[in-house]
Amino acid sequence: MQIQDLPYPDPGVPDARSGPRFLWWLFRNQLGGQLKSLAWGLLHFASVSALPFCVGLAIQAVVDRSGTGLALAGGVMVLCCAGNAIGDTFLHRAAVTNWITAAARVQQLLARRTAVLGSALTRRVAAGEVVAVSTGDVEKIGWFVEAVSRFTAAALTIVLVCVALVVYQPALGVVVIVGLPVLALAVLPLLPRATRRADVQRDKAGRATELASDTVAGLRVLRGIGGEELFLDRYRSASQEVRHAAVRSARMWSLISAIQVLLPGLLLIAVVWHGVRLAREGRIGVGELVTVYSSVMILTYPLRHFEEIAMAYSFSRPSAKRAARVLALQRTTDTAGSRPAEVPTGDLADPATGLLAPAGRFTAVVCGDPDEAGRLAERLGGHPAQTGTSALLGGVPLDELPLKSARTAVLVQDKDPVLLSGTLRELLDVPASGAVGADDALAAAQCGDVLTALAQGSLGTDDPMDARITERGRSLSGGQRQRLALARSLITDPEALVLDEPTSAVDSHTEARIAEGVRALRTGRTTVVFTSSPLLLDRADHIVFLHDGEVAAVGTHRELLHAEPRYRAVVTRETDEETAAHAGGVPVRRASAKAPADDGRDDALSDDVDVLRRLEEIEETA
Repeated sequence: MQIQDLPYPDPGVPDARSGPRFLWWLFRNQLGGQLKSLAWGLLHFASVSALPFCVGLAIQAVVDRSGTGLALAGGVMVLCCAGNAIGDTFLHRAAVTNWITAAARVQQLLARRTAVLGSALTRRVAAGEVVAVSTGDVEKIGWFVEAVSRFTAAALTIVLVCVALVVYQPALGVVVIVGLPVLALAVLPLLPRATRRADVQRDKAGRATELASDTVAGLRVLRGIGGEELFLDRYRSASQEVRHAAVRSARMWSLISAIQVLLPGLLLIAVVWHGVRLAREGRIGVGELVTVYSSVMILTYPLRHFEEIAMAYSFSRPSAKRAARVLALQRTTDTAGSRPAEVPTGDLADPATGLLAPAGRFTAVVCGDPDEAGRLAERLGGHPAQTGTSALLGGVPLDELPLKSARTAVLVQDKDPVLLSGTLRELLDVPASGAVGADDALAAAQCGDVLTALAQGSLGTDDPMDARITERGRSLSGGQRQRLALARSLITDPEALVLDEPTSAVDSHTEARIAEGVRALRTGRTTVVFTSSPLLLDRADHIVFLHDGEVAAVGTHRELLHAEPRYRAVVTRETDEETAAHAGGVPVRRASAKAPADDGRDDALSDDVDVLRRLEEIEETA
């Protein structure tokens, strides 16, 4: 695999049982690139290590006044320099290719796992950990996978040079072959401590990243409640913990580096001291002494790769462990698509609660527990966060369908939909049936004022479809983001559309128009809306009221207001005293009630008054 061939057609199925197994799986899947890197590495290191022999031959030729020997030494040196240049160039190319392709494979695997898990991913793994894995961790994993082949080439070169020195000059070769293993293994006792400190640094960095992500995501709310400094102080504290952990880790690695410099120096001193004695005794020539000395000095270069591979493994092991933990996550209910790839039609049902949303109708679901409502919405979409019975569409369990078919059949829009950065045209360019156009979807979601605001805020374009939307739509209000996300969901035109509180940040007048628009646009399609807004409930074909995780009542909005006190308490936000008064037949008029939140930009006071009057009329009728 070359860089220009990325992305992989199929990144494969990773071995995510542990971090080391995942690293080994990556290495095996890049065997061709690793062998190429190993070959170029051997050429490079062998050429560099052969230079001292050339120098020794040249010196000995000068001592012996041999022109032929000098010419031979020069020719061999030219070959070594050429091999060094070619080997180094292509080794670097192969190493970078291995690094990037390994990181790209991990990123593809993470992207696919994220697509499979959907919103359940961040409920099972911290968002900061996902960010850390998909950014810094992939680089560290790629570094280790790439460094293995270079380390192997360096180790083989050292073995070859030691054997050559023993053959060339046994008296000094024995000293080198005994000293080099000591150099290579001297840092091993320090590696566990260095690894532990690196793990602590990675954990603290992941926590700081998670804290930063949460703070940025909630910055608007924090400014509203004056909590900016509190969270900034928390991040400063976490950042300082990362700095201290990094300093402790760096101290250990600097000690390892110092040992890697000190011990080769001591070996050089021992070789020179012993060699001089042998030369004075006439047992070796000057050229042989220079050759052995130069060889030992050159061997410090491949020896540095022992330190690099130790450092690469220490940093990549926790990264690989985090990546494997994310990649090991599976859909809670999944039979690997045992049914054919088809999109079923019919009623949408949840056996766990008894919920039934008839095909082609607008169903509203009222649940007093928002968390329970969110879990039910996920279950209806075929990707629940907990084990349990699968939702059914037309009697077909969603977890038995291939993932693509299940998500084509049922689309879930959660409470906090994400808008990706780019133009509005790109935002609305989603897989769709083609039956619903962008204009119709935007009109049904009441996005007219949003389009006007986007056009006015964009320089160089009059078409709002070409206006830029910032990351996560941060330049828009909450209500504007909700309406654009709703329009995007309507364009897809799924067989069943599940909306979780789609108008919680919209003023009441806009909410009423959205209810009418969605109802008209989704005629003949199954639509399920989780809400407690009277304006949406009054326009639903029928309503399902959930209590304690089970269906407690089914009917129209007005029927349930009359017949089900618990439903009325949730919808009208009654207090316990008011519920008791209703149960005793005493009409209660309230001075105020909490209307649905507006989008944070428009003055919705008159809208709130209208809602209050409507609620009071409903209560008096009840």
